[in-house]
Amino acid sequence: MKLLIASDIHGSAYWCARLLEEFENEGADKLVLLGDLLYHGPRNDFPDDYSPKKVFTMLNAVKDKLLCVRGNCDSEVDQMVLEFPMMADYALLEANGRKLFLTHGHLYNAENLPLLQKGDLLLNGHFHNPCNKELENGALYINCGSVALPKDETPHAYIVFEDNALSWKDLETGGMFDYLEL
Repeated sequence: MKLLIASDIHGSAYWCARLLEEFENEGADKLVLLGDLLYHGPRNDFPDDYSPKKVFTMLNAVKDKLLCVRGNCDSEVDQMVLEFPMMADYALLEANGRKLFLTHGHLYNAENLPLLQKGDLLLNGHFHNPCNKELENGALYINCGSVALPKDETPHAYIVFEDNALSWKDLETGGMFDYLEL
């Protein structure tokens, strides 16, 4: 199974369109969105082409290919316009023989771990900074970065998970900037 994993669109129609283009180009089976889909949040500046209405229209058009969890900027009123579920705090997925714990990162993260075992992956966004590290229990912590509002001069990013490898990619250039074989 090939997954494209991303987080933190924050209502940017520009970056959402770019992400959906890459999803199509990658030929992934599912687009996994780790929260903060429509709203930019009170601490963030408006992202490029801020238009939550355009974003929910674009996402609804691919609803059958989405797996989403709720971010700290997502609310019940957002769910009213979305034609796919996104209110769960986490989702568990088995892919390529691995257990993936998918969450936004505001509740579960490297400092507040869910129950994981060696080889499991904890995937989140929230911090807007791509990273990967092995945790004390042998599980892996993976952050996909941010689609619309990257921090610390990191790229607008997403991850491709395929054949037990993770590739971090830059939405602006399409190039890979990090790789992890599991």
